[in-house]
Amino acid sequence: MEKDLQSIRIEITELTTTIETNYPELYKNLDENPITLPERNHADTDKQVLQDYLESLKQLIKHHI
Repeated sequence: MEKDLQSIRIEITELTTTIETNYPELYKNLDENPITLPERNHADTDKQVLQDYLESLKQLIKHHI
């Protein structure tokens, strides 16, 4: 099942909150502030960029643990 743009944004927000809370040493190295993720909708481009970012966050935690 393919995720929609909003669910990807929600997952990114939840994951960055987890990183901020549980892995502050990683959070300080994140360049973006998850609160400032754009709300505009450019469908496939934004979706792919956000999906890639989400995957990079997951990998960051995985490699850290």
